[in-house]
Amino acid sequence: MSAHPLPGVFATLAPLLDHYGYLAVAVLLFLENMGVPVIPGETILIAGAVYAGAGRLNIVALGVIAVVATIAGSCAGYAIGRFGGRAVVHRYGRYVRLTSQQLGRAEEFFTRHGAIVVTVSRFITVVRQLTGVMAGITEMGWMRFLAFSSLGSILWVGVWASAGDLAGDHITAIYKEVSRYSLYVLIAVAVIVVGLILRQLVRRHRRAGPADPEPGANQD
Repeated sequence: MSAHPLPGVFATLAPLLDHYGYLAVAVLLFLENMGVPVIPGETILIAGAVYAGAGRLNIVALGVIAVVATIAGSCAGYAIGRFGGRAVVHRYGRYVRLTSQQLGRAEEFFTRHGAIVVTVSRFITVVRQLTGVMAGITEMGWMRFLAFSSLGSILWVGVWASAGDLAGDHITAIYKEVSRYSLYVLIAVAVIVVGLILRQLVRRHRRAGPADPEPGANQD
């Protein structure tokens, strides 16, 4: 079968797919979701789907491998955060202005909104890489994390694998548009997080307001 060139930015990953196929997809997705920076996990997934659309890979096998690798990587990131991340924060956090109090607020945020964050973060670059580690550091429940991480992984892989398989050469334009809007989503999420933290600080400040004078105390 004649080679089907990958469009645009995905062309740089052609040698990996030509030589390693499904293994390249599995390894890169695992490393990205474990928290390793600058890993083109999403790009290799879409590139593999384009190959599948050209008949060079099986789209079902690609999807199953991608989901398993994504879940496994996020679980590895969770373990890193749970068993090593907290100690690192307590020991070195002050050097990046991350205090135990801030970590406590992050824990509270994950307790309340962790399910949404873990699910939606799959679609946001950078956030996707850090979610597992942060969920572990903040001690989000393991089964809860696994359930929503699996849900997010299935949705994310399903969307991008289907897009790459069906769109073919048009995937570059689609990817650029989605990436542009993902930046807006990331900004919106950051604004929401800051807003929630500020609301909590205001509530705590109000609850810790000046105490009422004791009965019988002298008043001027």
